Amino acid sequence: MRKFLVTYHGGGAPAPEQAQEAMAAFMAWASSAGDALVDPGAPLGPAKTVTAESVSDGPAAGPANGYSILQAPDLDSAVALVKGHPFVSRGGSLQVSTAALPG
Repeated sequence: MRKFLVTYHGGGAPAPEQAQEAMAAFMAWASSAGDALVDPGAPLGPAKTVTAESVSDGPAAGPANGYSILQAPDLDSAVALVKGHPFVSRGGSLQVSTAALPG
């Protein structure tokens, strides 16, 4: 099985009165993903960008505002796992990236 990084973009945090419903929807999705969900991840907070020349503050969460880690046989299978993700129904998008490991 390969690992895949799922990054969450846009969508924003749910309104306080919708937070419990959003968490329940996420937990239902996580349950449906089963063992394929290696790490449910978390929202991302303040960031710093490190280059050879400097360290600089970035936007509150950079270009991604959350992550999860999945395992699946291939990229298409990983994408199939997130098609019903509740974050997408709230207006966000998910990027599924292959972990390029040697061997």
